[in-house]
Amino acid sequence: MKATFETRVASLVLSAFAIALTVGIAAQSSYCQERKAINLSPDRGLPFSDGIVAGNTLYVAGQEGTDDAGKLAAGGIGPETTTALDNIQKVLKAAGFELKDVVSVTVYLADIHEFPDMNKVYKTVMPDPKPARATMQAAALVNNARVEISAIAVKQK
Repeated sequence: MKATFETRVASLVLSAFAIALTVGIAAQSSYCQERKAINLSPDRGLPFSDGIVAGNTLYVAGQEGTDDAGKLAAGGIGPETTTALDNIQKVLKAAGFELKDVVSVTVYLADIHEFPDMNKVYKTVMPDPKPARATMQAAALVNNARVEISAIAVKQK
């Protein structure tokens, strides 16, 4: 009878420990990461942020080759790509990130045949090692742009 009682007590203690451990882990994993919106031009009235910081990751919304007034850079795909990448750098800087923190890029082109010209500019701006990248042709881009570029950056701890 004494052995049965000790077995039950040990089982209860072990169960209580397992429950406490499970609750602790669940509470820690459900802890929300800080989220911060980055808006370079909040007065433009568009329903999105230029970037969102979640923890140590920055998600940069698609940036076109437009100036602060919203006008596309003149001269086609090359100048638009340069300006789009400049706009990404502005979002990165506002969030406390750098170009070297970018780990993934998505490039949308109005005409896939302009890939070589976009790529020429891209290679000169993005530091090594180059981020992972996807490039695709879109049926149309906002503002009749030739290129739109989004990025994900991760800050090293």
